[in-house]
This record gives sequence, C-alpha cells and structure tokens, in this order.
Amino acid sequence: MRFDVITLFPNMFNIIKNEGVIARAIKKSQLSVHIWQLRDFSNNKYKNIDDKPYGGGGGMVMKVKPIRDCIHKIKQSSPKTKIIYLSPQGQPLKHKLTKELSMFDAITLLCGRYEGVDERIINHDIDMEISIGDYIISGGELAAMVLIDTVSRQIPNVLGNIDSLNDSFTNNLLDYPNYTRPKIIDNQKVPEVLLSGHQANINTWRIEQSIKTTKRKRKDLLKN
Repeated sequence: MRFDVITLFPNMFNIIKNEGVIARAIKKSQLSVHIWQLRDFSNNKYKNIDDKPYGGGGGMVMKVKPIRDCIHKIKQSSPKTKIIYLSPQGQPLKHKLTKELSMFDAITLLCGRYEGVDERIINHDIDMEISIGDYIISGGELAAMVLIDTVSRQIPNVLGNIDSLNDSFTNNLLDYPNYTRPKIIDNQKVPEVLLSGHQANINTWRIEQSIKTTKRKRKDLLKN
C-alpha cells in the first residue's frame, strides 16, 4: 500500500518512518510513505501557500493552486490514489472505516493548517474528509499519522502476530484485561482461569470480560 502526504512540515513524519510498526513495514516493502512539501508547489519566491480569506476574519486560508498542482503530481505516479483531507468536519475515523481504507492500493492525505483549505479543493479535489475526533489540533499532520498507523495495522502481514488484530473495537467491544509475569505482585493476583491452560475456558472468560469492560467504559458501543 502507498501513502502520500501533503504537508508544510515534512519532518514531523520522520518518527513514524523511522520507528515502530510503520518503519518495519516500510523496510519489508509492505507499504510506502511519500512526503510532499506543499511549499515546493508555490508559484512565488516567498513560497507562500496561503492568503487572507475573502469576507475578512482571522487566520489564513491555504490556496487552491499549490494543493491542486501537488495532487496532480502525485496522480502521475499513483493515478488511483484516494484523496483524503484530515478535517474536524469529516466522518469519524472508526474501526470499520480503517478496514475499508486498508483495501485501497493508495491513499493521499492532505494536512490542513491555519483556517484550513479553500473550499474549492474540498468540493472538487477531495474524495473523503476524515476526522480523528471532536476537538481541534494545530494541523492535520498528527491526524495523518494516526490514520496511517491504524490503517497499516489492517494490511496483511504488517503485524507479526495476526492475533494482535483482535484488539479494542473489534466486534464493537473493548479489549479484555491482559496480564503478564509475575503471577502475584503486591498481593495482586492474575485470574486463575488464565493460569489453567484450558483454552476454551480462557476464551469464554475473555469474551465475558470484553462485554463487562465495554458496558462499564463505553456502553455506547453496544448499541451497534
């Protein structure tokens, strides 16, 4: 799978390209992440990519031409890429959506800044708007990294252990409690069922605990 990212801050993505699950997947050629500096597509010597909004108001708006030219360049080598704008107005990034996105061959992520992008980009150049939550962050870069990470986990063989996919939000349930050695610490014990070696009982316990945890912490998920 190929990710292209349009951003004003390319260095922010060094951490996911060089560390963790994404870095390992890149080294194994299971996915690729290409970063595009939007200022490279500016048509003036100051490399400006924004301007004052029509109608007045605070902040600046990212201009059409640099974004459109960058998308055009990306599509020359990845013509079927889906263009996604990270936006608080987008549909929520949930587990079901991450699985759908993982089926695409290529995704281009547009990272907004300032007051956002010219509406003509959203209306004519974007396939989808996605939000990572009902709050505001300084730009789309962090949201893009979240999307890349969660979608990449759904790509076959990116995770070393297939069981790692069975995590919170699978089947609309939160994850069951997990324990590791030692068996007892500060008089706190690991549940006996996990020490029994009886896998059927363990599986039943885990399902029961997932349901209990979801009822206690995120009852809204059970409505689905």
